[in-house]
Amino acid sequence: MTKKRVVITGLGVVSPYGAGVDKLWTNLVEGNSGISVPDLVDIEKHVVKIAGEVKNFNPEDFMEAKDAKKMDRFIQFAMVAADEAVKDAKLEDLGDIDPYRVGVMVSSAAGGFITFEENHKRIIEKGPNKCSPFTIPMMIVNMPSGRISIKHGFKGVNKVVISACATGTHSVGDAFRTIQYGDADIILAGGAEATICDVGLGAFASARTLSRRNDEPTKASRPYDKDRDGFVMSEGAGVLVLEEYEHAKKRGAKIYAEIVGYGQSADAYDVVAPCPEGNGATKSMEFALRDAGIKPEEVDYINTHGTSTGLGDVAESMAVARVFGDKTQNPHLLVSSTKSMHGHMLGATGAVEAIACIKSINDGIVPPTINLDNQDEHVADLDYVPHKARKAEVNIALSNSFGFGGQNATIILKKI
Repeated sequence: MTKKRVVITGLGVVSPYGAGVDKLWTNLVEGNSGISVPDLVDIEKHVVKIAGEVKNFNPEDFMEAKDAKKMDRFIQFAMVAADEAVKDAKLEDLGDIDPYRVGVMVSSAAGGFITFEENHKRIIEKGPNKCSPFTIPMMIVNMPSGRISIKHGFKGVNKVVISACATGTHSVGDAFRTIQYGDADIILAGGAEATICDVGLGAFASARTLSRRNDEPTKASRPYDKDRDGFVMSEGAGVLVLEEYEHAKKRGAKIYAEIVGYGQSADAYDVVAPCPEGNGATKSMEFALRDAGIKPEEVDYINTHGTSTGLGDVAESMAVARVFGDKTQNPHLLVSSTKSMHGHMLGATGAVEAIACIKSINDGIVPPTINLDNQDEHVADLDYVPHKARKAEVNIALSNSFGFGGQNATIILKKI
């Protein structure tokens, strides 16, 4: 069986910079941080007082108030990003397209944390029968996929992938595989997250995974820097329209890039910490390269998982150097972590970073790793594109995502 080619024909984003791909990309290229003091929680109660919040987000700007009230914030983000991607791909009217060949895989790592928290409080204060009747459909992780399909009439494969911080990349990769093997012609894939609440911020802080650089929010996320002290929690959504190549050509769709490789692995090491040698990350990238049928030296840019954690940054950088060579061996390769700017969107982050890779391919610009003032001597010596974006021809880009539990995912995108 010949595998089908899969391309990207639509993009949609909600990020700490607001709704829209252009807002995300403009700020990444300019090296602007989206990290601030959040308004969604009573920050005085918290040890960690910074986050990548989507400021001034009013769902009623994008949907009917009666619909917004029945959705958790993460679902609202997913709907807004999906609407942008659908419009971008010109799929508002399916026309002759078979709706049973159009699927949705828009996932979340955590689901409706805010809804869970609010209704738990209501139960404690007023009793167990005082939950909102919409609690379950607002909270469960599959609801973005369900609601997107209901709104747009997409009746094909519909599911989610839950793998912590690898969720978004696994969703895109699994959608890629589904189209490759002929089970769909079009799939909306990506992730959405909204965990800036007492439970989300408090629990991650208790696990000592978050930066406590509260006095300098914009400088808190600093991947590969020796003074990093944890990641910065963010929220948002990223949705990509994946489409079978011939199908896209036939309908005259705009094609951004082609997905050519997908790799997966498990560390089988620890529930939180990565394998110190980066073995799982190494295999994930090697499997993606093998799947794509390309050599390491053909990759121009890597958008790393790069969370700004002590162990994670070292392990991933060593894995990258093992597969691609360090700066001396491979001076051509550019590497950056856009999490230095937009923070860590958990289950949404892989999809948003895939979009950053696609924009790099299309615009010939690699976004920087900001706040990299003093490179940690323990990370591999790579060109992390410090501080400022760099013009470069990007024909092939690779994006990594690694989740708690040791779940690793890599996708490779190519100019077409």
